[in-house]
Amino acid sequence: MTRFLVVLTDVRLLDGASRNERTTPERRRQVVGASNREAADRIAGAFMALGMVRAGRQRVKVLAVGRRLAGEPGRVVLDRASERTC
Repeated sequence: MTRFLVVLTDVRLLDGASRNERTTPERRRQVVGASNREAADRIAGAFMALGMVRAGRQRVKVLAVGRRLAGEPGRVVLDRASERTC
């Protein structure tokens, strides 16, 4: 069974170098585990209602960890700032 992590991070300013989560990950504010995708989506939805996420200063990420099931994506990033229309 695949478990999920919902991660609330600070958005790092772009300092000229490319962003690489493996070498310099964004600072984590909160990490919550979920046993299924529906629970992870509900937690992510609650995080996305936060003012700092809506303002684009924080980011919500849903990560699948453990064994992958057929048809499930390996990693989904939900970025509230990129959903905005200018």
